[in-house]
Amino acid sequence: MREEARTMVATRSTTSRRCLTWWWLACCCFVSWVASSSWTAAACVAVTSLPGFDGPLPFSLETGYVEVNESTGVQLFYYFVQSEKNPDLDPLLLWLTGGPGCSSISGLAHEIGPFQFAAKRYYSGGLPIIIYRPETWTKVSNIIFVDSPVGAGFSYAATEEGSKSSDTNAVKQLLIFLRKWLHDHPRFSLNPLYIGGDSYSGMIVPTLTLAIDESNGSEEKPFFNLKGYIAGNPVTDYKIDEDGRIPFLHGMGLISDELYEHAKETCGEKYSAPSNAQCAHSVQAINDCTKDINRGHILEPLCEELQSPIHNTAARDVMSRLMLESRPAAADDDIIIFECRKASRVLLKIWANDETVRESLGVQKGTVGEWKRCNRDIDYNSDVRSTVEYHLTLMRKGYRAIIYSGDHDSRVPSISTQAWIRLLNLSIADDWRPWYVDGQVAGFTRSYASNNLTYATVKGAGHTAAEYKPKECQEMFARWISGTPL
Repeated sequence: MREEARTMVATRSTTSRRCLTWWWLACCCFVSWVASSSWTAAACVAVTSLPGFDGPLPFSLETGYVEVNESTGVQLFYYFVQSEKNPDLDPLLLWLTGGPGCSSISGLAHEIGPFQFAAKRYYSGGLPIIIYRPETWTKVSNIIFVDSPVGAGFSYAATEEGSKSSDTNAVKQLLIFLRKWLHDHPRFSLNPLYIGGDSYSGMIVPTLTLAIDESNGSEEKPFFNLKGYIAGNPVTDYKIDEDGRIPFLHGMGLISDELYEHAKETCGEKYSAPSNAQCAHSVQAINDCTKDINRGHILEPLCEELQSPIHNTAARDVMSRLMLESRPAAADDDIIIFECRKASRVLLKIWANDETVRESLGVQKGTVGEWKRCNRDIDYNSDVRSTVEYHLTLMRKGYRAIIYSGDHDSRVPSISTQAWIRLLNLSIADDWRPWYVDGQVAGFTRSYASNNLTYATVKGAGHTAAEYKPKECQEMFARWISGTPL
């Protein structure tokens, strides 16, 4: 019966499918609200339009809360976008943004989601304009963007105790979130499930994936149709990640041979915790030499940070310095070309703090004061120091995974990521080779253990890759999720 329903939906016209989508969202929201009358917030809202977007949204968007701790009142906020291809058959991806404490709307608006900020020239005040992003991963997948841990984005706790979190606590709450969300959205319970995220989420994604696998061995429902996970520019092991930074800087020509060789000799290639004075001196000399390099992307300018909302002329002048005019040859002359990517983050901050935007998203009044892209003030304990063993366990269990790096990222260098992948001691199925988009080299890739693990670099990308190379990353994801080699 379920397969017949899926076939019927798949054969409908685009218009009919969109109507069915909105009906289904509204129905799910109503049922969730009735079933969860004890919650402090309605479960979800079907969003058909957004301030700053011209006309109805060309994609289905649902937002809402899921209570993950009743005693402390922890509510995790989410954005759910259905696949534009076939939501009933396409995979379901739970996406987490790094931090810890960064809002998942960063992934939605800056990386893999279906909209982005735009303007004809410099920003001069008012509500920022948003437009559709054609490189969205929702072309081939349903995606739940979750504000996690509590305190990130619009997620909140009703008590002070509930505001405290950690890696392990975040994983426990995300498992509860996913179980409750699927209970309220049974339509997607059989879709292939993937867990994904980038940056600091490299500590959460494999940990959560393994927790879901272990949950499937219990009697708790629903059963998760878990297939694998995705980690971009992932923080994985603090020592390994840091030990790869200096070789990366040398390989990119940012430090001299002499400086590198002295550090290599005195530190024994272990730079994360200098064991002697000479090593410490070498590391400090390298840090002094590269302190003005943009760590997120070594080729891009290191820009000043603009924290405050743009209410005055001086602040708008700063904003203007962070932007360039639209390129005349651009396919869409509304798209801003940012001289500094922090400018787009400022636009996001202005947009997310607008009351009409919050109302459209269904954000509960009085729960979150000023929205921050990354909340650095959360009470959080990073109690997972390495996830290498989690990756190894998941590989042994046969789960699929793709790990990717921007090759100009010095925060989590590709050298570091390749180093811990080698520790897994997996057999190579397809050795190092270029992969292509539109006939051009988009990066390099290697696959392991009968294609269970794929590693890829994204040429010219930084931290995180999809923000710099959206087209290439979308193509990478679409091929991998369909089982096609890069």
